[in-house]
Amino acid sequence: MLVESTPVSPTAIIWQAASDRTTTTLAGQTDSMSSTVHSSGGRRARRDKQSSDTYVSLRVPQYRVLFTIGAFGFVATQSQAIARGWLANELSDSNAGLGGVFMAFGIPMLFATPMGGVAADRYAKRQILIITNALLALSALWIAFAISFDFIEYWMLLATSAIQATAFSFLVPARMALTGEVIGRELIANAIVLGQMSINSARIIGPAIAGVFIGVAWIGTAGVYYFSVVLSVAAVLGCFALPPGKPRPDHPLATARSEFVDSLRYVWVQRHVGLLIIVSFVVVMIGFPVDAFLPRLATETLDVGSAGYGFLAASSAVGAVIVSLYIAGHSSGRTAWRIQSVSGVTFGVMLVALAAAPSYLLAVFMVAGVGAASAGFQAMNNSLVLTLSELEYHGRVQSLMMLSFSGFGMAALPLGLLADHIGLRQTMAGMGVAVVLAMAVYMAISRRARQRFGEAVSLA
Repeated sequence: MLVESTPVSPTAIIWQAASDRTTTTLAGQTDSMSSTVHSSGGRRARRDKQSSDTYVSLRVPQYRVLFTIGAFGFVATQSQAIARGWLANELSDSNAGLGGVFMAFGIPMLFATPMGGVAADRYAKRQILIITNALLALSALWIAFAISFDFIEYWMLLATSAIQATAFSFLVPARMALTGEVIGRELIANAIVLGQMSINSARIIGPAIAGVFIGVAWIGTAGVYYFSVVLSVAAVLGCFALPPGKPRPDHPLATARSEFVDSLRYVWVQRHVGLLIIVSFVVVMIGFPVDAFLPRLATETLDVGSAGYGFLAASSAVGAVIVSLYIAGHSSGRTAWRIQSVSGVTFGVMLVALAAAPSYLLAVFMVAGVGAASAGFQAMNNSLVLTLSELEYHGRVQSLMMLSFSGFGMAALPLGLLADHIGLRQTMAGMGVAVVLAMAVYMAISRRARQRFGEAVSLA
């Protein structure tokens, strides 16, 4: 996965350059040479500060290790997701088959995620990361052997989906909670956005590698899984360089059930946090299953094969990375709430536009828009939730956020069945309309919370 190679947001450079040209022109009318010099110096200073602000969390050595480990894991996950989708399409030949694989993710996550959040707040987080990354490596190795020795079956994809969903249910809350410990409250929002940028970068690299591997006969889908195993093992080894992440000595001893109930009570009292979790659940559950149907969109609707599918998936990530770069260095105060709301609405609109795209080229642009909008919404929503939550609740609050992905997995199967019945384009259009309506309701209900807490969030 891409780490710290990009110096500054391309979008930010364009806007900054436009601003500087305007300043220089006006200054030239009154003070020509002197103003030009000052403008140039100011431009350099602003660029230096902007780049510094964007990557400020990476100055912390332990966060750099955590970021790199996440990068390995994310690339492994994303490349494997492409291979799994391709295999599911070949083995089932239906939208329902693709949805079934995602549902096999969703059901285990529904039950395991609350326990994962409690575990992140009760046990050593490094140990959780080691165990879960090892579990991801072993499950990928099983499928790689099944493909290599020609005994792969559809149920195996369902089984590994369930195993990996359980692993992620513990891995993600532990990783987020450990991030808060090593980075501190003042930088946590920046770290979250950089983590989201890392995920989105993996959505470019992973599908690109998987698409190439699948297209080469002697590598194929088995090669993608072996590649994932290597990266997951590297992530396991990297975990030993992290701090233990043990719970605070004064952490009260309580049952897992009581701690989970306590987290529900917390978000009920903190209504602004609860609203953010609810809107995440609805938008992710309704809109994110579009990723499940990209293989069918590429092969059946657009007829572009495996290479076209890989490029389609990668185009979504390109838009996501650009948006994440912009967010990391520019979002603060009320701007964070605006980006979250606008991104959510735009996500729904772009789903409708993708459903109507008449050609592959236009579909690529629409998918890039879907990726950009969904990344903006997800990054801002996560950042707002964790910034407005107490540090001791971060693991459990993150687990509640992850429940939206269990909903996304469970919604994929009925949406797949609907797509088989009425058509994929019609289903995606309906998903987009539903997302826009959900965001409209949320924005109306949450207006008071956004006004009250708008200045409490600093992400830059």
